[in-house]
Amino acid sequence: MLGVVLMLIGIGLRTVWAPPETATARSAEDTPASALTVLEPEVLQDRSGPVRIKATGEGNLLLAVGRDDDVDAWVADAAVTRLSGDGEALAGERTEGESEVPFPAGSDLWVVEETGEGTVEYAYEPPAEGSWKVLLASESGQAPTAVEVSWDNDSTNPLALPLIVLGALVAVLGAALGFLPGRGSGGRRAADAPAGSRPPREKQEAGTAQRRAVRPAAALAALALAAVPAAGASAAGDEQPAAAPVVLDSQLQRILEDVSATVEAADAASDPAALEARVAGAALAMRTASYEVRAKAPDLPAQLPVAAEPVRARLVESTDAGEWPRRLLAVTQAEGQQVPQVLMLVQDSARQNYRLTSAVGMLPGTTFPPVPAAGSGVDAVAADSAEGLGLSPSAAMDAVADALTNPEGANADTFAENTFAEAVTRFQSEVTANPENEFATISFQHTAEQNQTQALRTADGGAVVTGYMLHNYSSSPREAGDSINLRDTVYETLTGEAVTDTGIDVRYGEAVLLYLPPADSGEQAQVIGAAQQLLNAVLK
Repeated sequence: MLGVVLMLIGIGLRTVWAPPETATARSAEDTPASALTVLEPEVLQDRSGPVRIKATGEGNLLLAVGRDDDVDAWVADAAVTRLSGDGEALAGERTEGESEVPFPAGSDLWVVEETGEGTVEYAYEPPAEGSWKVLLASESGQAPTAVEVSWDNDSTNPLALPLIVLGALVAVLGAALGFLPGRGSGGRRAADAPAGSRPPREKQEAGTAQRRAVRPAAALAALALAAVPAAGASAAGDEQPAAAPVVLDSQLQRILEDVSATVEAADAASDPAALEARVAGAALAMRTASYEVRAKAPDLPAQLPVAAEPVRARLVESTDAGEWPRRLLAVTQAEGQQVPQVLMLVQDSARQNYRLTSAVGMLPGTTFPPVPAAGSGVDAVAADSAEGLGLSPSAAMDAVADALTNPEGANADTFAENTFAEAVTRFQSEVTANPENEFATISFQHTAEQNQTQALRTADGGAVVTGYMLHNYSSSPREAGDSINLRDTVYETLTGEAVTDTGIDVRYGEAVLLYLPPADSGEQAQVIGAAQQLLNAVLK
């Protein structure tokens, strides 16, 4: 009877007297309001199942999920209310700061965004490993502070299971005692057989059963021992786990799609101002020039569209970087593109989005260098750093510019043969050797724009570099009375003159993609991608 009572009490503790299935924590009514509200990691982590978040406020509300450090970087000096606590209440603490901030919707930092008028709800689950926060904001300027979070309550009364087990044991023991014959009942009992006189079959079967019971345990132990090294099988030495990338694949895809759509719309309108939200640096200079020169010479080829997918390879700066600017590189190849396109994007600050700074096609016969495993970030390489490399990214850009300006000079063998250098130097030789230019003094000068140099580490310890050069092609009359004939050339179209007796300067933009192998590899540096754009032609 006692056993049944104990079992019933235990079952009651798991049913009738069990805690609620859902645990809920709410912010206090007097929680101070700010421009932004942040749910700290302790509110979100170590929960059973999704954390259901509901925020109520005025106007169009935003709920955004981002990495811990990214949310704090976006908040910066803004006035913010931080909600913390893992019990029944969310404690709000206000930090004074700027009362007016931009509405944070559309930031590339966010993995998830949800919006709602007056109320916004979201079932949060960690997007990936790491520490995450939730940012709340309103277009009204005052972030919601009426916040409720709930999650599945997996806590139970600690006495419930022991009581059920104990009750069952007592009940079984009681039943067993009830079936045992009394010590004084019946006639004389037969004497117990000696241990060695029992039938051998019984002993054999018992032994067999015992061995069978041991074998699965031994097998599991063997599997466990074999599985232990597997977790770190790839780390034979003291290698550290790779740091996470600053953007997840879902973020990368969204960023690329937005960049592609922005460029497509700007191309359709030939509007350079429409590019500026998503394009900067060399990519902006070359595309703007394309619009300008094609307005006068529409037969010139346009810049290639920016392909967002499929992504064939990626190099994304790791979260170890911590600060800005941040960089990511994607290799895409849309249907119909003959060669892959390599896109470098840079985020200058937490509140700015990534912008395309370089877009080049890979050269025929080249191969993109090895990239790390999915879910791994890479280090950026400072432009002036040659650590682990044969030369620094900035030195490499100066070297390629010198090799194009002086094909027989000191950097003639710095880079492996490539179709871009061959085409440029062949053009320069043909122009210089053309008999029609007998009375002209011609020069070619390639100069690296070092503020455009970006580099990311590859999986083999080398580096991929995107850079930009200005190519100035100058032609001047050799002597007084000589002239330069521009008739039937694009230069006549751009300058409006068929002949000039003062000379002409023609400028091209040259974007290049370099691969710098590890210093101990013994390999040459390579030009693996390039793009060229006529910028302008100006009479002297």
